[in-house]
Amino acid sequence: MITDPCLASAHDLAREIAAQRLSPLDVVEAFLARIAKYDPKLHAFVEVDAKEARGAAVAADKAIRARQALGPFHGVPIAIKDIIDIEGRITTAGSASRLNHVAATTATVVRRALAQGMIVLGKTHTVEFACGAWGTNQHMGTPWNPWDAKVARTPGGSSSGSGVAVAARMAPWALGTDTGCSVRQPAAWCGITGLKTTIGRISTHGILPLSPTLDTPGTMARTVRDVAVLYNLLQGPDALDPLTRRHPPDDPLPTLEHGVRGMKLARLPVDERQGVAAEVLDAYDRSLEALAALGAQIVDIELPFRLANFVTMTNITMAEGYFVNAAAIENPDLKLDDAVRERLLRGANISAHDYLATLRRREEMKRQMDAAMAGLHAFLTPSTETAALALDEVDFSAMPIRFGRFVNILDMCALALPNGFTGEGMPTSLQVVCRGYEEAVALRIGHAYQRQTDWHERLPRAVATETV
Repeated sequence: MITDPCLASAHDLAREIAAQRLSPLDVVEAFLARIAKYDPKLHAFVEVDAKEARGAAVAADKAIRARQALGPFHGVPIAIKDIIDIEGRITTAGSASRLNHVAATTATVVRRALAQGMIVLGKTHTVEFACGAWGTNQHMGTPWNPWDAKVARTPGGSSSGSGVAVAARMAPWALGTDTGCSVRQPAAWCGITGLKTTIGRISTHGILPLSPTLDTPGTMARTVRDVAVLYNLLQGPDALDPLTRRHPPDDPLPTLEHGVRGMKLARLPVDERQGVAAEVLDAYDRSLEALAALGAQIVDIELPFRLANFVTMTNITMAEGYFVNAAAIENPDLKLDDAVRERLLRGANISAHDYLATLRRREEMKRQMDAAMAGLHAFLTPSTETAALALDEVDFSAMPIRFGRFVNILDMCALALPNGFTGEGMPTSLQVVCRGYEEAVALRIGHAYQRQTDWHERLPRAVATETV
């Protein structure tokens, strides 16, 4: 029996709602009360749609009692990253310059969530224009990483608010996007689970673009099971996004429980361990041991390039990001985040030759990585080099994406999941990287790991006490 809906997984909430042991209205009220209590400090939400959520919960309750549920997750709340449009509501994209930008359409991912009867709690904060991995926002405010009640630390970005909302149990799951690590970074630093999907798996229609070549929607929750379920509900062809027709949907749920026995999982090469915090590496090594104990073969991989090389491979993102946002970036009268403006202005100086050369080089690198992955089920890395940093320690001229960007550039998919804590009590994270369109494999590995560990069940200090 669930005593506090906010501490339950989406999967468990759905079961209890369907059995009419919990009402959708009670669930929504519990989350709204938690948001009211903790979000003034944590600042995860741009807006909370309390009236609409309550109305949807009442309607859900009536439908379920009349045996007319829209799906197994009817009545389960969800949070939406604020670069994703909902018709009639403001989409700020993390920018104070867009406070009056009312969306004219509803994104396909939201329509599919609503078609299942999910209830939108509100929109979550993002780095301005989704362009940044630290999770900070100069003008609209930076969400507070809930694992440290006293020191403001990096929440990870750009899906910062979604990461904080799920970690603090203010939403059971949330939508984010990932262009260079923007789902996995907040998942790692906020101690939750996040899936970076392959481009074309989930429609980007109605999502403000940053880099259309690399943009991918992703799912964020406490558990791999919830991440897998939400991904499965959202994937599939969409006439409004031609890229979704590349590959047929692949349901990850039939193989989720199959375990890792006999799977070949590649470890990080020795030279790639340099520069990674000792506590992050300790947690990573223990994760490899845990998977080996479950029957996986931990093997070596010979990478055709250094992962750090991808950190400076920005021509695609910056050129496309500048093209999309040029009117705002070039307008000196608009209040924009200084770091974001500087970052995107670099795109103005990227020539067509350099942009197209990067695209061609990328295709060759994809072939090289595919060859390196031959015979392997996954490549395992830490999700980040360090745990979350105090904000006053951040070097905004650098980007903490060494283990993130290569996945996007090479059209791969990846799962970030909690795998330990530092001595300061900050989460560490394991990344499971698979070939493109092999989300089911990554989720299977992650689920096997979570069945043997409880890192994902820990509650952040800032919401485990009355300090907030």
